Amino acid sequence: MQLKIKRLNQAASLPQRATTGSAGMDLTACINEPLTVAPGQRVRIPTGIAIGLPSPETVALVFARSGLAVKHGLALSNGVGVIDSDYTGEIQVGIINQSADSYTVQPGERIAQLVVMPVCLPEVIEVDSLDETERGAGGFGSTGRV
Repeated sequence: MQLKIKRLNQAASLPQRATTGSAGMDLTACINEPLTVAPGQRVRIPTGIAIGLPSPETVALVFARSGLAVKHGLALSNGVGVIDSDYTGEIQVGIINQSADSYTVQPGERIAQLVVMPVCLPEVIEVDSLDETERGAGGFGSTGRV
């Protein structure tokens, strides 16, 4: 499988895996100067790249970097970014600062990770009933604790 990358800004870094066992490829901030994110603030950070996924049966997902989340309270403002196979615009990462302290993103800093995965494209069929299961409709929102 090949992931096509188009550099939209010559300062952009191409996504890469930190180790051979890494599922995600690091996305970096393609900004000209440091960007301070105040507590509670949301920002959109450009990566300077666009991608071409191999087929409609693939999706690129953007996840937070655990170090930024745990150490500094930076998370993705939309939880997980979904890049559809037909989107070829710039990848931008929405970040929210959930901590009580400001955080300054540096140019070229790793800000998120990109994972390419298969996607199922089922035919949607309306039915009057669903197959019976042991659980049924019970347990929504429950961990089994009282």
